[in-house]
Amino acid sequence: MHTDRPKQYLKLRGRALIEHSLNLFLQAPWVEGVVVVLAPADEEFAKLGMGRHWKVHTASGGITRVESVLAGLRRVQELAGEKPGFSYILIHDAARPCITREDVERLRDAATDEHGGLLAVPVADTIKRAESSRAAATVDRRDLWRAQTPQMFRLDVLRKTLEDCVAQGVEVTDDARAMEAAGYRPRLIPGRESNIKVTNPEDLALAEFWLARQENGT
Repeated sequence: MHTDRPKQYLKLRGRALIEHSLNLFLQAPWVEGVVVVLAPADEEFAKLGMGRHWKVHTASGGITRVESVLAGLRRVQELAGEKPGFSYILIHDAARPCITREDVERLRDAATDEHGGLLAVPVADTIKRAESSRAAATVDRRDLWRAQTPQMFRLDVLRKTLEDCVAQGVEVTDDARAMEAAGYRPRLIPGRESNIKVTNPEDLALAEFWLARQENGT
C-alpha cells in the first residue's frame, strides 16, 4: 500500500478501514462475540472506539496467517468455555470492508454442516496459464471460483484441520484450504464483486465507491 501504517488503519469515509470490516458483525444480534487478531506490537486498535465495544476481544497473532487464525480460534475456545453444542465461527479479512449483511446471512444459513462454507465469486475472465511470461494455454474456467471471506466452519473441526496442516507442512492460503486438505468440501456461497480485499492503493477508491452505494441503498 506504500504507507507508513498497516492498511487496516487507513481512513475510509472518515473511519479506519477495519471499523467498516467489523461493524456488520458487531451489529448482528446473532453474533455473540468478535475476536480481532492483532500483531503483537499493534497499538492502533486500542485507540479506536470500536476496540472498547462489549463484543470485542483480542488475541495476539503469529508470524504466519495460519498461526494467527489458530490464535484467534484458541481465544474463541476460551470464551465459549463448556458451552453445549457446536460453536460456529466466521473468519473475515480485516481488509474486506464492503461485506453486506445479506451475504453474511446467506452464508450463515447455508454452511451449518461439518463441511462449512465460504463466500466466493465464479471466475468471469479468461484465465491463462503462463510459461516464461507468455501465454501457454487457456484454462477452463467453468469450475473456477475466487474465494472471499467470511468463511464459516465449526470451531472444533477447523481448529483440528489447521493444526493438522501445520504439523504436516501443508501451505494454507485460506481456511477452506485446510478443510479441503482434510477431505471436507466447503459449500461455495455466491458472493459479490463488491466484497473486495484492499490490497493496492487504488483499491481504497473502489472500496469508497462500494461503501457509498451501500449507504445510499443502491
